[in-house]
Parts: sequence; structure tokens; C-alpha cells
Amino acid sequence: MNDGLIPSRYAKALYKLSIETGECDEIYEQMRALSGRNTAIDELKRVMRNPYIPNEDKGRVMLLAAGAKPGSSLEKFIMLIIRNNRAEFLRKIALSYVALYREKHNIAEVIVTTAAQLSEKEMQAIIDVVKKQLQGYTFEVVSEINPDLIGGFTVQVGDVLLDASVKNELKNLRLKLLS
Repeated sequence: MNDGLIPSRYAKALYKLSIETGECDEIYEQMRALSGRNTAIDELKRVMRNPYIPNEDKGRVMLLAAGAKPGSSLEKFIMLIIRNNRAEFLRKIALSYVALYREKHNIAEVIVTTAAQLSEKEMQAIIDVVKKQLQGYTFEVVSEINPDLIGGFTVQVGDVLLDASVKNELKNLRLKLLS
């Protein structure tokens, strides 16, 4: 089995379990926490790969990282993953679960990256443009700041990237001048 198939199967199983237990939304938030984009994820990977840490402790660490309660369905699921020696896939399982949940609930993650902090009015104007293009979706907006853009912004929705940054304009101008 490849790295994509294992997380996908576990994510589907967890999704079915979460629907049966009525914990779908709660587990979604917990899996979002596990799939986060921060340096703590690297530390969690090291813990999961360490053969000297007992499985129960690994399970508690993952449960704590997810913000789940002891005795919850997610705790049982995490312990199942650890017992089946699949702990290294936990982040990918979390990412697969989040993607599956978003697909089933028509949720689009919108990542807006700017060179500087935008006012709420400016951010809302960008989101309104995206809403016109993707009607029928609920949006989870992530705002990031990247000074390398110089000015302007980028908006990413799934695999689609709108680049309205000064950095991109300068790159395009340079390419035109070179050709």
C-alpha cells in the first residue's frame, strides 16, 4: 500500500465512525489541530518515531495535541493507529479526514497571503470576490503575512492560486523584457 491509500482508508473509517457517534464536527476540529502548519508537528513526528516511548504515552501526546478528551472516539482511533504501527501516518490521516469533511460539507479553505496586515474591510472585499466565484460553499479563511510579496496579495483556494502581488508583477515584467 502506498502513503496515500493508507491515510485515505483510515480517514474514511474515522469519518464513518464520527457520523455514527455524532462527533463529526468535534473530530473535524481535532483533526485540523493535528494537521496544523506549525513546528510542533515536527516534534510530534519525532515522538511517534521514538521506539523507547510506550504506545500509551504516544497516544496521550497525540490526544493532547488534538485537544480531544480521554475516552473519546478519537482516543480509541489514535490507539488503534498506534497499535497497528501506523503512527507515522497520523498527520496524513488528519489531512485526509479534513479534506474529506470539507468535501462532504462544501467547505473551501481560502488562504490569503499579503505583504502587510490588511484591514478587516480590505480582507472582506477579497473574500467577497471569492464568494462570487464559489457560490454554495462555506469558507475557512486563513490569513498569512509574507513580506517577500512586496505588495498586493495572493489568494489560494484548493489548487487554484490568484497571484496579484508586486513580486509576481515584477517577475512577469522581467520575463517580458528578456524575451
